[in-house]
Amino acid sequence: MPVTGKHVVDMMESVAAIKEALPYLLHGSVVTMGLVCGAMILGLTLGIFLAVGQVYGGAVLRSVIGVYVWFFRGVPLLVLLFLFYFGLFSLLNINLSAFTVAAIVLGLISSAYQSQIFRGAIVSLPEGQFKAARALGMSDRKSIFYIILPQALRLSIPAWSNEYSIVLKDSAVAYALGVMEIMARAHFVASRTYEHFPLYFTAGGIFLVLTYLGTKGLGILEKKVSIPGYTR
Repeated sequence: MPVTGKHVVDMMESVAAIKEALPYLLHGSVVTMGLVCGAMILGLTLGIFLAVGQVYGGAVLRSVIGVYVWFFRGVPLLVLLFLFYFGLFSLLNINLSAFTVAAIVLGLISSAYQSQIFRGAIVSLPEGQFKAARALGMSDRKSIFYIILPQALRLSIPAWSNEYSIVLKDSAVAYALGVMEIMARAHFVASRTYEHFPLYFTAGGIFLVLTYLGTKGLGILEKKVSIPGYTR
């Protein structure tokens, strides 16, 4: 199809819309990364304790953790956002910002998935290490936190790359609560300029760049802490 003057004008308008909105969208990427970092840190903290409880806890504790993991892996993110923001926190009269609620919900979901990552890493370690630590006089708690977990965390880094990508993509749903992250800003500008395709395309490009940078950084971290010849 030949390029007409209208096509050139439309293309110039699209480029102008992207150029004008790009700083606004990039500022939204700061909000997005705040959500992701908060969720990953919360997921890491809770995920470690959940994994330890699943591997070394009693039957009751394992059952409770199993229900927790089943719930947060089974309920859709959007439902959980509404459930916590409009339901649970409102019922408890807890006044939290939409950003904080979104970070908490993303973190709780991530903790369910990260717990399975850590659990798999823990059970992949030789059982003799735990027994050897106890034979040397270390308590169960010290054996877990000084012998088992450092190795499990090192082995979990490749899976973190996948979890980081998932949390980053899920963070776009936070716009449903009014969090002004990348997707919300792109939708805000597109609804006023009617340049939907170029703006959403730009938003997707920003997500791709953030995904690449995050996974690349975790790949560098994996190489730095790796021990030659030692793998899962």
